[in-house]
Amino acid sequence: MIRSSVTISLVPEARGGPFVFWDDLENACQTAKKLEFDAVEIFAPSPDVLQSSAVSIALADNGLALAAVGTGAGWVKHKLHLSLPNASDRQKAKDFIKSMIEAGAVHKAPAIIGSMQGRHGDGVDQATAMNYLADALEELGEYAAQQGVILIYEPLNRFETNLVNTIESGLHLLDRLSTRNVKLLADLFHMNIEEVSIADAIRQGGSQIGHVHFVDSNRRPAGNGHIDLSSVSAALAEIKYQGYISAEALPWPDSTAAAKRTIDSFNLYFRN
Repeated sequence: MIRSSVTISLVPEARGGPFVFWDDLENACQTAKKLEFDAVEIFAPSPDVLQSSAVSIALADNGLALAAVGTGAGWVKHKLHLSLPNASDRQKAKDFIKSMIEAGAVHKAPAIIGSMQGRHGDGVDQATAMNYLADALEELGEYAAQQGVILIYEPLNRFETNLVNTIESGLHLLDRLSTRNVKLLADLFHMNIEEVSIADAIRQGGSQIGHVHFVDSNRRPAGNGHIDLSSVSAALAEIKYQGYISAEALPWPDSTAAAKRTIDSFNLYFRN
């Protein structure tokens, strides 16, 4: 069964980013429950926050699962990523991601690698950066398997990375790995920029798609832009997708209204 999720950011340095709820975990979870979301996805500043009793209590009190955890705080707070030229810095990036994998796994939630993949440049050419990324995903994918969860890798649009921008390129990257524990994140906003057809890219991704970010063309909540959500729904049904549809969208016009519009769109395209 496809399940609904909504994002919560607890990282002050990421303010202005595409997260529906900000800062107040308890209130966000209460609102998610009221709107009948199945889960939340948390962008946390550190593993300690995810491992705190506050997260466990907020999830349990509101009957919510943890759909996934973001790792991007390693970039926005510490300027770490997996394609840096210095091996010590790349190791720090991997260590941070491992700590987030462990913290998410307590709640049976996978970690997402998006901005932490980095980019080539600044002394690292494209081939070398791709090798660094593949090596890291190999190691981190197996580490996630040991924790009992998958690892989610997210192709980003060209303005956020110059490594992997499409589902097809993401599949080529996964083909380089011996681990089968890394899956792709299909983010509709990034796909609207990079894919010729979002629906066709989803079909191409097939069983390798492990998570979906539900958002419209302008990064507002789904239903406030021009993405053909009916074709997205049909493509996900065709590949028999059974994961989370998670709202990673701007809080437009405000968090509660954005969450309400998201769940209305989710119910229209995935529950009716």
